[in-house]
Amino acid sequence: MYQHILVERVDDTARITMNRPSRRNALSAEHLGELLAAFGEVAETDATGIVLAANGPVFSAGHDFADVAARDLDGVRELLRLCTEVMTAIQRAPQVVIARVHALATAAGCQLVASCDLAVAADTAGFALPGGKAGWFCHTPAVPVARAVGRKRLMELALTGDPIDAATALDWGMVNRVVPAAELDDAVADLLGRATRGSRASKALGKRTLYAQLDRPEADAYAVALEVMAQASQEPAAREGMAAFLEKRSPVWPG
Repeated sequence: MYQHILVERVDDTARITMNRPSRRNALSAEHLGELLAAFGEVAETDATGIVLAANGPVFSAGHDFADVAARDLDGVRELLRLCTEVMTAIQRAPQVVIARVHALATAAGCQLVASCDLAVAADTAGFALPGGKAGWFCHTPAVPVARAVGRKRLMELALTGDPIDAATALDWGMVNRVVPAAELDDAVADLLGRATRGSRASKALGKRTLYAQLDRPEADAYAVALEVMAQASQEPAAREGMAAFLEKRSPVWPG
């Protein structure tokens, strides 16, 4: 069904793997379109988690310059809108999305990692916004990266274009865990397993609300979170969770 990615399901987890190693998983329009379709497809299933992975020596080198160079202004706008739709689809998916980063992620590849809910990196991984030392600045990749690492660290990444190693990415908040490469799959499974416990419906609403309030002023964030949490208290999952706690039994999650 797909040319540039692989999609598989194992138990409750869907795995979307970028599979264009000869092009360093560069994000052409076709590749981005397949990612968008795959996230949309999986979002409609009963999977509880999604792993975003990649094959080959690089996680993703970012935008495919051969595709970009062949486009006029309107064409590049269209390409960047498509890329933005992919990032938005990751965050709108009701499932927990975790990036499995085994190697270098640059530019829009780094943007993919920052857009995922969680990220686990091998100690062989690296991260960069290389536009700062070239001719096309990483404007859109900087959007989710800024929200992950903060202003000063974003400025260093974006202005120097220099890569950071996995340990630095962990310290800066780009990823949640760094492990030896041989332990990467186990670490991804462990974190995803803990992040998908409980009611799937409650988790989906929680994820959506977190993103809705994340970048608002505190008073606005409280207004959003308060109303959603109040309404959620009346939902079957919340009712079951409270009843199970009060009755000292294991919950049976609805739906």
